[in-house]
Amino acid sequence: MIYECFDVSINNNIAHIQLSRPEKRNAMNAAFWADLPEIVRDIDDNAKARVIVITSQGPVFSAGIDLTMLSGVALDRTDPTYGADFYSTVTRLQDSFTALENCRIPVIVAMQGGCIGGGVDMVTACDIRLGTTDSYITIQEINVGMTADVGTFPRILNHLPEGIVRELAYTGRRMGATDLKAQGFYNEVYETQEEMIKAAMAMAGEIASKPPLAVYGCKRIITYSRDHSTADALDQIGVWNMSMLIPSEMMEAMQSGREKRPGNFKDLPKKRKA
Repeated sequence: MIYECFDVSINNNIAHIQLSRPEKRNAMNAAFWADLPEIVRDIDDNAKARVIVITSQGPVFSAGIDLTMLSGVALDRTDPTYGADFYSTVTRLQDSFTALENCRIPVIVAMQGGCIGGGVDMVTACDIRLGTTDSYITIQEINVGMTADVGTFPRILNHLPEGIVRELAYTGRRMGATDLKAQGFYNEVYETQEEMIKAAMAMAGEIASKPPLAVYGCKRIITYSRDHSTADALDQIGVWNMSMLIPSEMMEAMQSGREKRPGNFKDLPKKRKA
């Protein structure tokens, strides 16, 4: 399928979603917000891959939301439809990135150059972040008189200390790759985009070689643990393994390890349609 803002390919159980509007600095127009969750849910629902890797074309990862897409939203506060129209738009955009967090498979994002505004909203919803030495993030919304509202604040606090988040939010300053790596926002930093993408694909390949149901369980329980108490999370993992643990997959994982061969694991089931 052809998309306006993305190139999508799937090879060796790895789905590669590439932002493909470098001439617009990969700004997020209306088609972006509609297509991204559709792409992610199609991959997940139909068990087309075991890992997603997100990259972008050009020198800038993403300039954030394309403000022209808001031209159809009522911005006159005297208009009685203002609040409902704006709220409906924001929640729809939020859902586009929540699809990354909610999908059953890990999402790795590899960032070069600027990751600005809505780009930060997106990458904070991913599982693993890699960057180039020239990359940076900016919570740009403060510079245009807005409060970031598509996902940055609920998620970035899981990746950076609160004081740093507050500074970035209040000032809109850039935070570069060295500091992002030091604070744990990035898993790793690379000199070039080529090196970074190669590393992202290697990491994705390693993840794809593991039992998919166990990987899904890890993602689900890590996210659950982040949002719940230790007691609740301990109970959840007990219930998960009670329901989902497959002894044959465990035996295959151990045997393939001993024999130094790829494991022969079952893919996740396709999601049933309602």
